[in-house]
Amino acid sequence: MSKLPLSRFKVIDLTRVRAGPTCVRQLADWGAEVIKVEAVEGDGGLGGSRHGPDFQNLHRNKRSMTLDLKQPDGLEILKRLVKDADVLVENYRPDVKYRLKVDYESLKPLNPRLVYGSISGFGQDGPYRDRPGFDQIAQGMGGLMSITGLPGQGPVRVGIPVADLTAGIFCAMGILVALLEREVSGEGQWVESSLLSSQIAMLDFQAARWLIGKEVPGQAGNNHPTSIPTGVFKTADGHINIAAAGDDMYRRLCKALGAESLADHPDYVTDKLRSRHRDPLNAALEEITRTRSSADWIALINTAGVPCGPIYKMDEVFADPQVKHLGIAQKVAHPVLGPIDMVGQAVTLSRTPSAMRMPTPERGEHTEAVLRELGYDDETIAGFRARRVI
Repeated sequence: MSKLPLSRFKVIDLTRVRAGPTCVRQLADWGAEVIKVEAVEGDGGLGGSRHGPDFQNLHRNKRSMTLDLKQPDGLEILKRLVKDADVLVENYRPDVKYRLKVDYESLKPLNPRLVYGSISGFGQDGPYRDRPGFDQIAQGMGGLMSITGLPGQGPVRVGIPVADLTAGIFCAMGILVALLEREVSGEGQWVESSLLSSQIAMLDFQAARWLIGKEVPGQAGNNHPTSIPTGVFKTADGHINIAAAGDDMYRRLCKALGAESLADHPDYVTDKLRSRHRDPLNAALEEITRTRSSADWIALINTAGVPCGPIYKMDEVFADPQVKHLGIAQKVAHPVLGPIDMVGQAVTLSRTPSAMRMPTPERGEHTEAVLRELGYDDETIAGFRARRVI
């Protein structure tokens, strides 16, 4: 394998729970040397069971050391790490990093080239700055829960922590942009993302419907809010998704279903009319789709050039031949759990792909090795341990 593309960068990971670890995982999978700094007493279970699927999937490809940043020696060790680092990522509440003296302004003089990434619930300033952040709160405030679920159902959260995940991914993208800019300016900078801003950014066209068209989107259930017919349809043995956007695709769908009369029906001949008469159109289509199996319709409708696919449970996702071909489930050897599968990256590079190099480390597994790399001798390290600095 070619050298991993981010292998020249050293990252200090002060993050916990999900949004921050998601950001650092993006960097670690592409080869960055990541040192995960953990509290001596642990994280109080905020990250879930260390050997559980979630924690293992979030923290692969890192080394771990423990450090008490509230002790002067602990802060001094972190400062030594910073002097030789390219990136530091944290997701404390905004006031906490200033209390610990690990904020960007405090660390910048030690290393002007440092790219400092921060993820918060609501932003580094403003009226909600000091509120604790949580994914579902951002889903609600960011508008997502108002457009998710069946019409009239009331607010519904989505099935993944989308605000956490996107805040982490956006922060990682910002860090990479800052590293590219540093090649020109020679200086680092402060990169910020928040759960709230990331959730709003992910609304995309739904947000634009309000900002530009002053239309307040509502719940549409499994129906696409603007592309019709697009939704879930019953079959003889289950359900399928069909997405037939635009007049040409709608006509191809009708032909594949043997329902040419629906193509020329006066209530359905244009996008606007299909939107107005969505419910009777969907009912007419479903009367046909219920007559054959999901596999039959998926083959027929895709052959007609109309997007159509199954609706899988999680075990079925990873049994699908295309998913297997993509290789997104990637194995790593864990010393306790044995060979386990991780969720890999969704992006591939032809020469320098991402890699599962290491499983998630045990807490503090690399503390002494990192300290020796920083120049501390065995006697000093023993003193740190005796005073619970590490």
